Amino acid sequence: MSSDALCYLFVYGTLKPGERAFASLCEPFAIAAQPAQTIGRLYHLSLGYPAMTTEPGWVQGVLLTLGNTDALVAIDAFEEYYSDRPQSSEYQRSLQTIYDLNQCRLERAWVYTMSLEQVNSSGGLWLPQGYWTEALIL
Repeated sequence: MSSDALCYLFVYGTLKPGERAFASLCEPFAIAAQPAQTIGRLYHLSLGYPAMTTEPGWVQGVLLTLGNTDALVAIDAFEEYYSDRPQSSEYQRSLQTIYDLNQCRLERAWVYTMSLEQVNSSGGLWLPQGYWTEALIL
């Protein structure tokens, strides 16, 4: 992956614009952001942030276009994703098809997901509407 190539990242929690981690981790690299959704199921964890699984359903978030892939280094660390040892990672990062709000295909983007087993062990509460914001839990 070339570090100067555009990079697409789907975010659904603290990395979304307006949430606590966006300004430091994503904003310096973001050149576009649009409301989007992808297939999955969203949970609120007792730790105070969300996780997405690959179960059937829809998760609402934002598709970020990043100016280069350098952003992923810091975001991987924030999400505790280790490409050299994924079994030790809190989240997994994989490419997934992203859709607009009318379910029309947009791009394939990186998405951080968590196993259902990890979600359950972290006290995950299913969010059937597929949407999370820190404002709802404060």
